[in-house]
Amino acid sequence: MTQIERPRLHEVRKTEHETIALVRGEAVRELPTDLYIPPEALEVFLETFEGPLDLLLYLIRRENLDILDIKVAEITEQYMAYVDLMTAMRLELAGEYLVMAAMLAEIKSRMLLPRPVSDDADEDDPRAELIRRLQEYEQIKAAAESIDELPRLERDIHLVRAGRPELVRRHADPEVDLKEVLLALADVLRRAEMFQRHSVQLEPLSVRERMSDVLERVNSVRDFLPFAALFRLEEGRRGVVVTFLAVLELMRESLLELVQNQPFAPIYVRAARGEGTHEAGERE
Repeated sequence: MTQIERPRLHEVRKTEHETIALVRGEAVRELPTDLYIPPEALEVFLETFEGPLDLLLYLIRRENLDILDIKVAEITEQYMAYVDLMTAMRLELAGEYLVMAAMLAEIKSRMLLPRPVSDDADEDDPRAELIRRLQEYEQIKAAAESIDELPRLERDIHLVRAGRPELVRRHADPEVDLKEVLLALADVLRRAEMFQRHSVQLEPLSVRERMSDVLERVNSVRDFLPFAALFRLEEGRRGVVVTFLAVLELMRESLLELVQNQPFAPIYVRAARGEGTHEAGERE
């Protein structure tokens, strides 16, 4: 099966300059009177090319031509066909393209003129400047396309942001039962008996001084202090009792609080929050 090759628009315009388009292989020389072309119709075409150099590069690639050996006559005719179309549709959009068209026309005319024989053919080649600009544009365009393929923030990569959830306590701390406090005291007394010894002279123990000592130790830590850490086992049973009375007195004056996470859990001591702490400082 043979495929019928249809003529191209620029080939038909070589013989028939009035042809404006090809529809199913037939030349159209006049626009239909009932044909409406919106002013924005050409914007889609112009978005394909970013300038006259981009259009020239497209024409060269479409014809599989070498940039270093441009057929100026053929490229100029194809280029002018696009410029004529753009000029007919919207004149203000073809300004920079007309500058390139004038440059191509100048190069074409210089190519037709006889040139003197010279050892350096590149200096006398009228296409040298155009070739240099096309090569630079091709390199910049290739680099821009390579950069555009790199992952880009907010286009290919999106940052994930998650807010910290608000923590709500559903269970309140259990109240410390006095029985559990007494059990903790009994455990401390049992351990205090292990440090009993005879002394020649015992220093008198003051509950008021021990209150200041306990309050100072509690305030020296940030959060909580174990209940058992308040007692000095080397003082024996008497020292444990004095310390316990000091703790009860501080609790009565709302200077200390006992905290327990759950039933039968270890008991902790912390300084009370409020005006009591300020009053203790003044009392000391």
